Parts: sequence; structure tokens; C-alpha cells
Amino acid sequence: MRKLCTAVAALTIAFPAAAAPKLRAWVTTGDKSQLMAARAPSGPASAKAVEGLPLIAVDPNERHQTIVGFGAAITDASAWLIQNRMSPAQRDALLRELFGRANGGLGFSFTRVTIGASDFSLDHYSLDETPNGAPDPKLEHFSLARPEQFVFPTVRAALKINPDLKVMHSPWSAPAWMKTTGSLVKGELKPEAYPVYADFFGRYIKGAAKVGVPVDYLSIQNEPDFEPDNYPGMRWKPEGRARFFGENLAPVFQREGIATKVLDWDHNWDKPEQPMTVLADPKANAFLTGVAWHCYKGDVSAQEPVRAAHPDKEVFLTECSGGEFAPKFDDSFSWMMENLIIGSTRGGSRGVLMWNLALDEGFGPHNGGCGDCRPVVTINSQTGAVTRTQEYYAFGHASRFVKPGATRIGSPAKVGELRTVAFENRDGGRVLLVLNTGKAPASFAISDGARRFKAILPARSAGTFTW
Repeated sequence: MRKLCTAVAALTIAFPAAAAPKLRAWVTTGDKSQLMAARAPSGPASAKAVEGLPLIAVDPNERHQTIVGFGAAITDASAWLIQNRMSPAQRDALLRELFGRANGGLGFSFTRVTIGASDFSLDHYSLDETPNGAPDPKLEHFSLARPEQFVFPTVRAALKINPDLKVMHSPWSAPAWMKTTGSLVKGELKPEAYPVYADFFGRYIKGAAKVGVPVDYLSIQNEPDFEPDNYPGMRWKPEGRARFFGENLAPVFQREGIATKVLDWDHNWDKPEQPMTVLADPKANAFLTGVAWHCYKGDVSAQEPVRAAHPDKEVFLTECSGGEFAPKFDDSFSWMMENLIIGSTRGGSRGVLMWNLALDEGFGPHNGGCGDCRPVVTINSQTGAVTRTQEYYAFGHASRFVKPGATRIGSPAKVGELRTVAFENRDGGRVLLVLNTGKAPASFAISDGARRFKAILPARSAGTFTW
């Protein structure tokens, strides 16, 4: 026995050395010479190699919100084009590219649909149309026939590709017979309609679930501080929303066993006092999951004081659109990266959404509203051919690499002309997004504990770095 032990002790067993981590990078430049272009992986750099360079220190011990995802809205217009202006092969390829991860797909895992019509619908309609606008307190005319035409089939196809996809739903207007105007355009919800409108939402959520469309998140009104004059909309003051949440919707959810998460506001950064007013109501506060923001007015910094006052509430950026009002690729790409992808997530957002997933070459179809809004992809209405916009690349820099369940971790907001945000995926992989806002190339160092990497970004460009 002693001889055997001595023999074993004398053996030298060689294990392979752990592979040094590799830094991988994908870059988009403002001049479009590189569009999510992959770079050759590089290994760790020596201390001497990065000496004197600006340093982006990533700290995985600093933990913030977990991520639901990035994506865009499957509007009526988007779904109609996908279902009617593409061949089955084109449709499948596009949905796999947008919602899948294989073969460089974007992996969108968050989307939004409209409850009834928006400006990006072929016509104005609600889900409870009555003869001559007569009241329907028992919701006998409620129907999901319209979303079942194009929107719900598109959502189900996306879910089949990406089962992690979370779906938010938002109405632009209550049915006309519930409103002070008797019209989908302008007006407010009649106080006496509050109970039946709460029943309407319960009916919608359970009906959508029955046909395979989850309502993971809900807002009760898109842009409640705005009454558009040529497409559905409805003003809903914060005091009224708070009362509806606490006294009407919460009891329906409890009665029906509905677990959908509800978000207030769903409007611009310029009036944080509105969600603060709603959250000051104890019943509304107890019921609400969080606050949704849009980008069209104000500044992304508005998210922070609301989040700081209510750290238990989730934050989302649920609508923003580029368009011909900001046509230059470099300007709009840089703005989106700085404010939506980096700024909003640094401000606590668990999910970030663009507006239309797809539009045609004429920025439609639409019925009122924005005539030059830009989608994530343009679908040629004659051929079904796809053109990818700056929105596609800005969101792809996050969605392809930051997976559902990832945690935002520590990184500096600014290092000179560089803007950053960092994440850790559930498998431990790190993702760092960097925007170079400067007019010259920027060399810099990335640190993660004892590891150091050297990187460079061209002027007016963004990079996703993973290791």
C-alpha cells in the first residue's frame, strides 16, 4: 500500500491552462462604413499597453435593475405590412432576424401593441363598436376580431421564435361611447364609465391570453396629457388615473385573478409630476408596478427623481420614434444610443421600445398623426424587400447581446467624450456599450477586476464589447 501511494504521489498530472478571456467587439460608425461590424477578438492587454489611456472600469459588484428587453411596437401598420406585403418566406426570415438570436438575429424580447386603433392603423376603430354609439355597459359588442386579423398572428409568430418575448399593451382611446366627445378623437373618459372600462381591460387581458397573446404589461392610456386632433386619443388627468387604478382596476384584477403588471404615465419626460401625483395615492401606489416614459419632450434625466422617490417601482421607456425630422444617420443614431440605450437604462429602465417595428417606403400606412416617422425596418410595399434603419442598428447593439434577465452593473456614465453602460448576462458574460460622441477616434482601456483590455472607437460611433 505504501509503495502504491508513493507511486501515485510521484505522478505529475498536467491540466490545460484556462483560456485567457477574449474581448469581442461590434461597431457602427456614423458614416455607415461599419454597421454592427464584428472585429477580430483580442486578448487582455498588459498594464504598459493601456498606461495613460482613459479607463472604463466595469464593476460587476455594483448591481442595478434586471433587463426585460429591447424592441419595438407591432403596430397595426407593422403587422399589416408583415402579413400582407411579404411572402411567407420573407415574413419568416424577417421575424427570425428581429426576434431570434441565431445567425446574428437581434433577439428583440420586448414589444408593444395597441388596444384598438392608433395613428398607425388603416382606420379608426375600438374593440367595442356599438350601433349609433349607444352605451354598452355589459360589453356585449366587445370583440378581438380586429387584432386577430394581423397583430395577434404576428405576435404569436414572434413568440414562437422567442418565447422570452414580453408584450406590453396600450390603448389610444376608450371606446367612443365611454367618452365626453362621443368620438375616438379627443375627449376624456366619463366618470360613470370607470367601472365598465375596468371590466373592459379584464375582458381584453383574459381574451388575449385565450388566443395565445400574453398581456405582460399594461398601460391604461397612451400619452394621457395629449389630445390629438386627427387620430384616437384621450386626456386623462393624474387624479383620475389614480382613482381608476385603486378603486376600479385593482378590484377587477383581484376578482379575475389577473397578474398583468400595470404601468402609469406612458408619456414624455417633460412632466414627471404626473406619475408622481399618481404614485402619491396609496391605493394606486399599492397596485402599480411602475412608470413608462416616452422621449418626445423633456430629458431622460427626468426618470431619475421619480425612480429615486419610488425605488420599488419598475421603469420602462415605451415609445420613441425617429423620422425625417431627424434624417441624418450619424446624428439620430448617436442621439438614440446616448439617450435611449445608454441614458434610459442608466436611469433604471428595464425595457426600451421604439415605436413602429416596420413601415413602408412612404412611412405608412397611417391614418392621421405622424407622416414621416421612421421604423426599425422599412418594408417595400411592392416587393417585400427590407431596408434597415439607424434604429435597427442602435437597438441591435443592445438587444443582440444584452439578454433577458441580464443585470445592469457598474460603469462610468462619462469618460471624456465616451458614454457607457454595462451589463452582466445570467451566464456571467459581460456586455459593455460605449458611444464615442467626439469628432476624433478614441482609444481607451476597459478594466474588469484585474483584467485589462485595449479598445478603440472611430469618431461618432458606438461599440458593443463582450467578454
